[in-house]
Amino acid sequence: MGNIITPYLTLAAILFCIGLYGALTKKNGVIVLLSIELMLNAVNLNLIAFSKLGDHPALTGHIFSLFNITIAAAEAAVGIAILITIYRNKGTVEVTDLDSMKR
Repeated sequence: MGNIITPYLTLAAILFCIGLYGALTKKNGVIVLLSIELMLNAVNLNLIAFSKLGDHPALTGHIFSLFNITIAAAEAAVGIAILITIYRNKGTVEVTDLDSMKR
């Protein structure tokens, strides 16, 4: 099992690290949301790889991956709606400028 699944796990780790770097270092809110989506896709890749290539292949990883995709879509929709509202009120989507809940 180790040699077959290693490329999938390596790719998922690289994707997750790129997403984590983007989420922690970028100032633009849209880029932060995209980085979070990249991390969620890395998790999906892990779920599918372990489900398909594990010791006991089953559909549980696929089902969890579908739930994860659903949650990611909802997160993206809500996040973009929040960013649009913030841009309309403050004129920026830079996360460093959004330190107050007040107008």
